Amino acid sequence: MATVRRPGAYVCGIDAAMDVIGGKWKVLILWALNERRHRFGELRRELPGVTEKVLAAQLRELEADGIVHREEYDEVPPRVEYSLTPRGAALNEALEPLGAWGRQNVLRDAYRGTRGDSAAAGQMGVDDDVPLVPGRA
Repeated sequence: MATVRRPGAYVCGIDAAMDVIGGKWKVLILWALNERRHRFGELRRELPGVTEKVLAAQLRELEADGIVHREEYDEVPPRVEYSLTPRGAALNEALEPLGAWGRQNVLRDAYRGTRGDSAAAGQMGVDDDVPLVPGRA
């Protein structure tokens, strides 16, 4: 099942990139796979709240876009591992400034109390390295 793209309908490069990474979980999947290759169950545990169905669909779309590589091993029980392709690694590098912006403008503001609606307010230091997924250091 290939992802339907809108060739020729993109307004700019950001529009095209957002078409690839759009979805609640795709950026977090990329981040997790940047750390190391993962089996499906490992990914699911690293992304609390994602359902099996959604994770499978997002991985299929990322694979169809050449961002994620799916490796099947001929073993019993069957084993499948996911990793980033060079294209996926380049996409992660492109997303790094966005993560830095979020730390600077959202998490830091939450720490300072300028966004009282944030659960992170008062719970992190200004220079803390904050993982994107709860429970990861």
